[in-house]
This record gives sequence, C-alpha cells and structure tokens, in this order.
Amino acid sequence: MDAVRLIVTNRRALAGSEEAVQTMAEAWQAQALAQAIGGRLAVSGPPELRGEALGLTELAGRGCGVLDRPDLPDSDLRAAQLTELGDARQALMYLGGLLGEVGIALVGLASSADDESTYWQCMEAIDAADESRDRVREMLRRLADRETGPVLPEREAG
Repeated sequence: MDAVRLIVTNRRALAGSEEAVQTMAEAWQAQALAQAIGGRLAVSGPPELRGEALGLTELAGRGCGVLDRPDLPDSDLRAAQLTELGDARQALMYLGGLLGEVGIALVGLASSADDESTYWQCMEAIDAADESRDRVREMLRRLADRETGPVLPEREAG
C-alpha cells in the first residue's frame, strides 16, 4: 500500500480512538510508519534527503521505543504494509500532519492521565513526534530548495 493511504488510515484511526490504549497504539503506529518512510527515503529517496531521512528513522524508532507496542498481528501493522512511497513531497506533507496530530492527541492524553507512568510515556512520545515532525519539515524544505535551485546573492551595484 502506498504511504499516503497508510497515513490517511492512521489519521482516521487516531481521530476515532476513544480510549487511552487506542490513542497510544495509534501514536505507536504513526511512529512506526514514520520510521518505515524514513528508511525508504534513506535508501532510495532523493540524495539530499538521505541524511535527514536516516535521522527521521532514528527519531521515530525512539518514538516507538517509549510507547508500548500494540498487541496486533504483524499483518495489522501499517508500517509492514508500506509497499511504495509514491510522491515524496506528498508523503512527507501528510506524514508531518499525522505527526502533529499525534502530538496533539498525546497532549490531551497526558493532561488527563491518571497515573504518572502514562503521563511520562506520553511526554516522551510527544517529544519524539515533535522531533520527527521537525525532520519531516527539513526534508520538505530541502525538496523545495531543490526545485527552486540555489539562490545566488545579487551583486552590489557599483
């Protein structure tokens, strides 16, 4: 399945999650998907994105590590269903939106957490989602720079 379809599926599932366990599972799924997309871009994406993509893979892996892995069969893991990236810019734009929504959902969850463990798990996952989103933004900036070409300073009149 292509990246954008998986991201849209993740966004819908996150929006529809009503319990803390569901929200945390969808946040984990989003980070795993970001890790898979980052891995694809690091291996076969545009050369100017490869370093940032590798960083995204590492950060998203950290995001998965701070959250409990959902009790799902591997066939239900969205990251395992990723078969193609499609348009890198579109995939990154959608991924950035998903990571922002994950952060918002986790803030809501942390603010209503009954136990300290859930609170701190959410706080660490928020940090990881924010840092992953920053990497996505940087990759989008690099793609935009590639399309517009280098900006040369104007010569002074003289």
